Amino acid sequence: MNAASTTIDRKGLSAAIASYVLWGVFPLYWYLLKHVPAMQIISHRIVWCALFVVGFLVIREGWGWLRTALSRPRVAWMLMASSVFISINWGIYIWAVTHGRVIEASLGYFINPLVNVLIGVLVLHERLNRAQWLAVAVAGLGVLWLALLHGDPPWIALVLAFSFAFYGLIRKLANVDAVPGLAIESLFLLVPALAWLGFAHSQGVAAFGDGNLGSDALLVFGGALTALPLIGFAYGARRIPYSLVGILQYIAPTLQLIGGVWLLGEAFTGTQAIGFGAIWVALGIYGFDGWRRSRRQPALAAQEHCAEQVPACDGAAPPHESGRKP
Repeated sequence: MNAASTTIDRKGLSAAIASYVLWGVFPLYWYLLKHVPAMQIISHRIVWCALFVVGFLVIREGWGWLRTALSRPRVAWMLMASSVFISINWGIYIWAVTHGRVIEASLGYFINPLVNVLIGVLVLHERLNRAQWLAVAVAGLGVLWLALLHGDPPWIALVLAFSFAFYGLIRKLANVDAVPGLAIESLFLLVPALAWLGFAHSQGVAAFGDGNLGSDALLVFGGALTALPLIGFAYGARRIPYSLVGILQYIAPTLQLIGGVWLLGEAFTGTQAIGFGAIWVALGIYGFDGWRRSRRQPALAAQEHCAEQVPACDGAAPPHESGRKP
């Protein structure tokens, strides 16, 4: 393994960390808007995010990005579907934050990586090793414990985890970059969001423009805050090892949990800690297995490279000359 392969781009790492930190402190931001109905918050988030992201792309590239993205097969339909999943995710998340359910929301994002693994098996027919199956099983026990504790499943966490997992699945299959994809999704959601805000205004219950300038500023800036972490994440993920991205993703739900308990005063009981503890053990198993395999792959690649450089003995042909593909 050469030195270049172990070097981590500092700008990429900083961008990825900053994105996860922003996602982690989002509950504190949306909590400031708890006096605004959740549907109005999500509608403003869509509208201002669309204006920010589309404006950014138009200034940088003109309208070429839109033609390029939509010219690819099935991209428009896939992004329409992903826009539905991300709107569900945003809506449930904001509702949870503004109704004192930040801890359960954070659980959803702790579970999400393991839901991704499960969807990979069921939908993409990927195979899991023993450690990964053990992680999924332990996480399932943690969710079951929380369900028995409350008398019903932790539906907020499950909806957040599965909606974001299916969103990620569609975005994985759709051949479009992160920022143009977000812009097109926002454009799909723009008309329903404007219609809802128009309806609220016609009923005299619109929060925007009611004289509270601080609230108006938070609603507008919330659109930019929606886009900035995604742009930073897209920048960072291309410049650091993906195994490191997998570890960094736990920054956000950890900060959400800390903020919910220490800053917003939500209760975190010992019985809840057991359920969360099972999730954390599962994540530890999954993370360690991923780290172990990422360490082995460069070593195996180096061994294969060295083997190719060794001259054939006794006149024997190298493997790629004897019918084996290099």
